[in-house]
Parts: sequence; C-alpha cells; structure tokens
Amino acid sequence: MKKITITGVPEHFNFPWLETIKSQPFQKEGIVLEWINEPRGSGAMNKALREGSTDIAIVLTESFVKDRIEGNGAKIIGIHVATPLIWGIHTSALSPVNSLNELSDSPFLISRLGSGSHLMAYVLADREVWQMDESKFEIIENLEGAKKAFQSPEKKAFLWEKYTTKPLVDKGLFIRVGEVPTPWPCFVIAATERIRKEAPKIIQKLTRLVYQKSKSLMLNHEETQSVLSKTYGIKEEDINEWLTQTKWQVDCSVIKNDLTKTMEILKGLRLIKKTVAEEYLVDETFVDLI
Repeated sequence: MKKITITGVPEHFNFPWLETIKSQPFQKEGIVLEWINEPRGSGAMNKALREGSTDIAIVLTESFVKDRIEGNGAKIIGIHVATPLIWGIHTSALSPVNSLNELSDSPFLISRLGSGSHLMAYVLADREVWQMDESKFEIIENLEGAKKAFQSPEKKAFLWEKYTTKPLVDKGLFIRVGEVPTPWPCFVIAATERIRKEAPKIIQKLTRLVYQKSKSLMLNHEETQSVLSKTYGIKEEDINEWLTQTKWQVDCSVIKNDLTKTMEILKGLRLIKKTVAEEYLVDETFVDLI
C-alpha cells in the first residue's frame, strides 16, 4: 500500500478532510490516506512540507504565502476555506486587563515564528497603531502552551481562532478582549513537489472529494452543527454562528486578487521582502487561477 499523508490542525475547519479520509476512497488503487494532527499550527506544517514529512497540508494562507516566497517547494493546489478566519484576541483571566488597549505593550504568545498567530499579531498591531517587533514574541507551540502561560497574571496577548478557544473563555480561563479577521481567505491546500508529480490524478480526485464533502456539510447545516459540536466540544450555538459566517471552498478556483492582496499586506507589514507572480504560488495543474 502506498501512503499519502495529509496534515492539519485538530479543529472544526478540517472536518471535511477527516470525513473524506475516513472513507479511504483510493484503497482499491493501492493508496491509503493518513491524517496527521498538528496542534502547533501552520509554521510547523510549513516545516513538514519543506522536509517532506507530509505530502499535503491545510495551511493558513498568510503563513504559506510567506513561506513559499522564502523558498518552500510546495505549492497551493486549492483553497480549503474561502472566508476569513476570525482570530480572538485573548489574555489570562488572572490578568488585570479589561480592554484591548491595555495589551498595546504586552508580549504576544505565538505557536512559532511564521505561524498565523505570529503574522496576525502584526496585522492587529497595524490596525491598532501599536509598535511591534520580534522581541515581543514568546513561543508557546500550541493551545496547551497558551493555557500554561495564562496560569500567570502577567499581561500577555494570544491570538487563536475564536471558536476553538470559546470553551476556554466560557470556563473563565481566557478573557477575549477583541477580534481581528484575516483580510484574505483563511486556509489553502499546499502539496509537495514530489506528491504533485507522483500522483497528480489522485490528488485531483482527492481535492474534488473534499469539495463535495464540504458542499454537503454546508447544505446540511443543522446536522453538521450537531456533529461538529459533539466532535470538538464547542457549544451548538457557537458552531451555528461559525457555520453561518464560514464558507468551505467547493471548487478548484483560486482568485488571483486574493493572493495579490495577501502579498501586498505582508510586504506592507515588512513580513516579506518581495512579492512574486501569483502563478509562482500555485500549481495550475490543480487550480483554476481566475
């Protein structure tokens, strides 16, 4: 049996992938699909793509675009979530902070350099007109690391997907003092050069199956709401709100202007040194760049 590995965060966004992989659609062709949970986020997934320890990864758009420009040999083979991600801005419930402004000079907890939590801190700082530099970051790897850091009353900020952290806010462990949405579609599907060359037809079939599953889940809103709530331990009303504002991608199109905008914002924030042709970021064997 040949194996294709797919890596993503263990969050509700990736449920269509889990359902598709569970059915093992290519077993008759001698191919097994393996899902790998990566709680450390997009920075760790970019590293896995570079090293070849995963074939495909579901990565935050800003994080992969930056890493591709900086030499990652993987390319975008599709969009996974076409709508923005809403990042919650959090601090410890033990801290004296009551408002977003009080975090203006605080350290930021991030999963790793190059991750969404790192890059979006710059987007937030730009919006709020705060000073930001690399000295303000503390690497905590994942959500568990943030929970440990927030056992102290020290003022620290932490950006993470709003609905993933909602149970911790409800339990009184985190305080959410604001939100910051991504200015771009939030998740791309990236694949290594090796797997794109070795199994192009399988990869095309796989992404189409995920698109079909995503479409079905969105059409069956109430059932999906219930399943996601039970699977991820998030209240049904919160999942309902998330589903209402979220659109999984259902076809192989990639909007060129979305990539342009992502690069322009990253360059404006000095997070990348240059922009590139949009075609450099994607593999047009798998996507329609429109």
